[in-house]
Amino acid sequence: MANFSMPSKNVKIIGIGLLVMVLGFVLMLGGGSSDPNVFNPAMFNFRRLVIAPIVIVLGIAVIIYGIMKTPRDGGEV
Repeated sequence: MANFSMPSKNVKIIGIGLLVMVLGFVLMLGGGSSDPNVFNPAMFNFRRLVIAPIVIVLGIAVIIYGIMKTPRDGGEV
């Protein structure tokens, strides 16, 4: 990563943020019904409506932090 524009620590932070975002999308999965004529109230549960969006926003915040963080020792760049 000698010619990369970002230190490797920042890239790791961005990768962690992406994993947190993927976790948020995984938390949103499910809740559907195989029969379109049957309503399944599980699609409106607390995990899908509250926790998953908060996890996704936290992942975005971690990514922004990873992009904006500047190294203290002058950097590896």
